[in-house]
Amino acid sequence: MSDRPVFEMGFEATEAEIDELGHVNNAAWVRWIQDVATAHWVSAATPGQVAAYVWVVTRHEIDYLRALGPGGRVTARTWVGDAPTGARFDRFIEFIGEDGKPHVRSRTTWAMIDVASGRPARIPQAITERFL
Repeated sequence: MSDRPVFEMGFEATEAEIDELGHVNNAAWVRWIQDVATAHWVSAATPGQVAAYVWVVTRHEIDYLRALGPGGRVTARTWVGDAPTGARFDRFIEFIGEDGKPHVRSRTTWAMIDVASGRPARIPQAITERFL
């Protein structure tokens, strides 16, 4: 884990997220990655920042380590890596089971979009400071 501020959020696998192999489908993990990243943004940013900017994924790297079955619970822990480069930064997420073992780890690159222009925007220092 990182020495950066960490945001945590819990998830429980529902029947709708279970695939034909009896465990959480990969698409559900990707949705959870987005959900925890979005929740972290909303919790750390000011209301004005949330209204002015949205984030889009430009790259996902995901390691699926252990299956999670129906009713299984994990805690997602997320943090931002190094300082941003222009409009982008990397976010790390790990999903830890109740036994303390990781199920999924991801590194996702996000780009900040200015809502007014619809274009990528350099991440302001005021936003960087909220995550680093």
